[in-house]
Amino acid sequence: MPLNKDVRPEISRFPFCIVWTPIPLLTWFIPIIGHMGIGTSSGVIRDFAGPYFVSEDSMGFGQPTKYWKLSADKVRFSSWDQAVHEASEEYKQRMHNLCCDNCHSHVTYALNLMQYDDSSAWNMVKLWFLMLVYGKYVSFTGFLKTWLPFCIFASIIIVIAVLL
Repeated sequence: MPLNKDVRPEISRFPFCIVWTPIPLLTWFIPIIGHMGIGTSSGVIRDFAGPYFVSEDSMGFGQPTKYWKLSADKVRFSSWDQAVHEASEEYKQRMHNLCCDNCHSHVTYALNLMQYDDSSAWNMVKLWFLMLVYGKYVSFTGFLKTWLPFCIFASIIIVIAVLL
């Protein structure tokens, strides 16, 4: 049976993708900050969801609202799935740290293992920026989940500032 490489958000399948979802409260105030995972070749999402825990097919903060489809042809040494597996096994041994050893670093570790796009210099900032530029919302609802709380909060602040 051939591998289906199509992104299928309705059944939460994101093959060869980096996926992103908002983090309640944090994303509401800073909508460019969120939780990240990586899809296997079959689309199963792996994400470093907490200390010593890498989830499979159940992201720590809900279904993806955004994804960035990568090319399996740009994997150099290791297979895609092998790199995702090895990164996940490594991160099952790590303590989660919001600032420096987190879901973003789990994804960059996998990309570095596979030397995606002939690079072993993937880091959290590069990944964050490229996801911001190339990421696509899974739907209009995904866009709203990301931006609506921030817009409501910003509107309240503006109204209060104008009234004072």
